[in-house]
Amino acid sequence: MDPMLIGILLVGGLVIVGALVYVGLRDDRGRDPLQERLAQYGDRELPQSLEEVEMSLSFKDRVLLPLIERLAGIVARFTPQKQLDVARKKIDQAGLTTDPTQLFLARIVVGVILLIIGIVVFFVLRIGGLNPLMSLLATVGLGLIGFYLPMYSVNKRIKRRQDSVIKALPDALDLLVICVEAGLGFDMAMGKVYDKWENELALAFGRVLREIQLGKSRRDALRDMAERLDVPDVNSFIAAIIQADQLGVSMSKILRVQSDQMRVKRRQRAQEKAHQAPVKMMIPMVLLIFPSIWIVLLGPAILKVVELGQSGIL
Repeated sequence: MDPMLIGILLVGGLVIVGALVYVGLRDDRGRDPLQERLAQYGDRELPQSLEEVEMSLSFKDRVLLPLIERLAGIVARFTPQKQLDVARKKIDQAGLTTDPTQLFLARIVVGVILLIIGIVVFFVLRIGGLNPLMSLLATVGLGLIGFYLPMYSVNKRIKRRQDSVIKALPDALDLLVICVEAGLGFDMAMGKVYDKWENELALAFGRVLREIQLGKSRRDALRDMAERLDVPDVNSFIAAIIQADQLGVSMSKILRVQSDQMRVKRRQRAQEKAHQAPVKMMIPMVLLIFPSIWIVLLGPAILKVVELGQSGIL
């Protein structure tokens, strides 16, 4: 392959990745674009034409965002629907607002970039001195790593979110029990949890309340919440709430039972991690601590034996 062509492809791929990163970070400042535009036109006269309005937009809004959306649309045409559904489910579980086509596009772009880097490193520069077969395998391996790297990042975010929900669930259930036993309804009790905390579980409760206000039934909203979080403890809690709502059982009793069960599960998880600690400590002890102790204890004796051997005594 021509090195000039490889360089052009590499530069083009880096430009695309840079554009994706730039667009992905466009909301980090926490600003409201509509309010900024209104503030701009509040201090000056109204535009005279659509061209003036268009040219008043930033380069990102005029060029980058439409380009990314168009690329995402092209990717969506050739993407299997099942892959899009899986990506959409992962995005919901991670609590993100990214479009599934953009995630799939990011996977393709990162995979191509690492594939091009592999070609440059193993075939053009020939770093490592590998034979052609090993170079090909290493290049393909880099491409596959790049393809799965964005999904790995999403999965890590899902795991952190689920851990946060598991830790917050017993305390949230305690607050729900107190509110319901004090006379509040279940929806208002969820509102108290949403107002008191800012963790992932409280945000999930807030989304359930907004969906109920928009007309969705509480049963469907809770089921969607359980599907988005995908936490076994939350699934059992939601199932118990729905069953109590259908059978007319006292909500306070169900919440009290669920709260006790969640605290027992949290204590059992803590005991399980405590029992796993000695096993996990064996690896650093064997690989790091024990060799150091052996060097300190046996090092002088070994040096003495070597010295005696060189002097001819042994």
